[in-house]
Amino acid sequence: MLDNYKITLGEKIALVFGNEVGGVSEEVMQMANECIEIPQWGSKHSLNISVSMGVVLWEMVRGRQL
Repeated sequence: MLDNYKITLGEKIALVFGNEVGGVSEEVMQMANECIEIPQWGSKHSLNISVSMGVVLWEMVRGRQL
């Protein structure tokens, strides 16, 4: 979960975002070392890609150690 995920500051990372319906391909998931999920409550279980990117990048910009 995003609120529990930790990385070392200065560590190089690549962020991959999937779309609302198809997500990220299995091929890309096999190459990933980690997977971050944004916690959500209610009946909707996906966010628009721009919203997802904004949430994750905001957590990084505000200095939180993801």
